[in-house]
Amino acid sequence: MMVAKSVKTSRIKICGITRTQDLACAIDAGVDAIGFVFYPPSKRCLSLETAEQLGRNVPVFVSSVALFVNPDRQSVMDVQHALRPSLLQFHGDETPDWCRSFDMPYLKAFRVGAPGLDTADKLASACMMYSDAAGWLFDSYSPAFGGSGQRFNLELLEQALQSMVDPRPIVLSGGLDRDNVAQAIQLIRPWAVDVSSGVESAPGIKSDEKIRAFVHSVRSAD
Repeated sequence: MMVAKSVKTSRIKICGITRTQDLACAIDAGVDAIGFVFYPPSKRCLSLETAEQLGRNVPVFVSSVALFVNPDRQSVMDVQHALRPSLLQFHGDETPDWCRSFDMPYLKAFRVGAPGLDTADKLASACMMYSDAAGWLFDSYSPAFGGSGQRFNLELLEQALQSMVDPRPIVLSGGLDRDNVAQAIQLIRPWAVDVSSGVESAPGIKSDEKIRAFVHSVRSAD
């Protein structure tokens, strides 16, 4: 009897959700994860009250991700209590010991092209320090720590990945939108893609049409 081969599908995370209607659209479009931002300088940053309200509307089998940039310990614990996220995402200079200290699965983000992450060897070495992460997220280098809409050198990431032994699941971010995500998937073959500004009409305000077009582009690439 012939057994059909499985076809890999790229998981999709919509980050920077701030409104109930945007959350509902993302879920209806079939995304796999929702990202909530807890970085005060960001226009997408949530209060604990809003996060708790939005979190109650994330259905079973859709992951909720809490994003931090160099937070203090109490801030993370407060979000854990209010949102009860599926995993944590650390987007700053957090050490491996810090990331694993919350006894939860975590994503570690790397800003490709940043000082110390500007060559394939340096990027690969930095990633391997977080070998227990649930995944490695690759974003562009900007002062905003994500959500800038800027792209990065995918060839640099490709070179770094080729030198790694047993890399963690790859989450590709950084300036993705409906027009370029298919090409990025074909080059890197990530486990998941992560988009924020690429599906917005304004910072923190998602577009129904852009979300659905992005999901369609990802599924077409798969």
